[in-house]
Amino acid sequence: QVQLVESGGGLVQPGGSLRLSCAASGSIFGISAMGWYRQAPDKQRELVATITGGTTIYADSVKGRFTISRDNANAKNTVYLQMNSLKPEDTAVYYCNARRYITDYWGKGTLVAVSP
Repeated sequence: QVQLVESGGGLVQPGGSLRLSCAASGSIFGISAMGWYRQAPDKQRELVATITGGTTIYADSVKGRFTISRDNANAKNTVYLQMNSLKPEDTAVYYCNARRYITDYWGKGTLVAVSP
């Protein structure tokens, strides 16, 4: 089993920045990909960004504004999402995801609200 704990969400004004963190624990050996998804009210969960080794994938809506990174040093397995130039349409619950072999694990989510 893999446990994922997100942090860093909150309320920010348009144009502001936030940095989300997700720490993985448990059976972290074998985790290949990690990523962030989000779900806005009355919408389906959507991909924000993923990182697999050195390869990153971003949703078109966040390219150039968000940056995903991962820290595997010293037995840590943490993924970050630096979010700049935030827009009201970025408001959502952000979920961390980890893929270990053929199983996906999810965090409980952290709320990001972008409002004046």
